[in-house]
Amino acid sequence: MKTAIVYFSKHHGNTKKLVDAIAAAHEVTLINAADGAGASLKEFDRIGLASGIYAGSFGKPLIAFAERELPAGKPVFFISTSASPSGKAYLKSIRRVTESKSCKELGAYHCTGFNTFGPFKLVGGTAKGHPTEEEIQAAVKFYENL
Repeated sequence: MKTAIVYFSKHHGNTKKLVDAIAAAHEVTLINAADGAGASLKEFDRIGLASGIYAGSFGKPLIAFAERELPAGKPVFFISTSASPSGKAYLKSIRRVTESKSCKELGAYHCTGFNTFGPFKLVGGTAKGHPTEEEIQAAVKFYENL
């Protein structure tokens, strides 16, 4: 099954660590949403959408990319990282896009990521050491179980 993962990972590369591990273990095409404008997703059988969480939402470059480039009806899955261990609330922004395009959701993986945004920088950040090797391997396992 031909798979692409479109990702946006800005501050500490938390999400990039997850998608890189998946790509190292499986034949997956990675597309950076920040500089992948015009990349066609039509040839892929399924699409992963991966992002750090910024102000409670998937990154704006990823959402804009999905609005422009995600073909209707494609199976999709989500991967996210944030300072919070719970990721379900963060899927609303990207689900609006995928549901408007009648995409079938295959699943979602979320884990904690190192965070130094805003005032957290003053205290050296939160969730230091995340994602851990176990969380990274859990993302690979999530992908394998799709």
